[in-house]
Amino acid sequence: MKDFAAIDFETANRNSSSVCSIGIVVVRDGKITDRFYRLIHPVPNYYSPGNIRVHGIYPEDTESADTFPEVWAEAEQIIEGLPLVAHFSRFDEGCLKAAFRRFEMDYPDYEFHCTCTASRRTFGNTLLNHKLPTVAKRCGYDLDHHHHALCDAEAAAHIWYYITEKGASILSE
Repeated sequence: MKDFAAIDFETANRNSSSVCSIGIVVVRDGKITDRFYRLIHPVPNYYSPGNIRVHGIYPEDTESADTFPEVWAEAEQIIEGLPLVAHFSRFDEGCLKAAFRRFEMDYPDYEFHCTCTASRRTFGNTLLNHKLPTVAKRCGYDLDHHHHALCDAEAAAHIWYYITEKGASILSE
């Protein structure tokens, strides 16, 4: 699969619909062709301290940001027709579905693939764990800012391509 979009969400609190940032990396024919990052104003704009510690996004960072429907209107144009890839895709797909429900939007059944599952199948117990930074490093990608949605999406893109294309690396634009 040489054409796909890797996606990552960060959330403001434990509620899956509280997406506060999104990162998307589009890969076509083995090359990164587009990157998309936006902060999102969660509704309500409530952040739990634990989530802030993880990603460093504060309520004031998203106070004037667009809400999910406005951001998704842009994002869906970028990912149109592409399968989606995420590390531990159950989380990101869950966030996407929850945000669609929260804003009463019709959810089109996006095709999701999981780099964590692919890593477990490919590398088995040869890795200490299958967390994003560990798998990214094994696939030759230096994840320099874990829990930044765009950086995590780019790491997932590299992992997916590396695993599905038998050790090949993605080329930048």
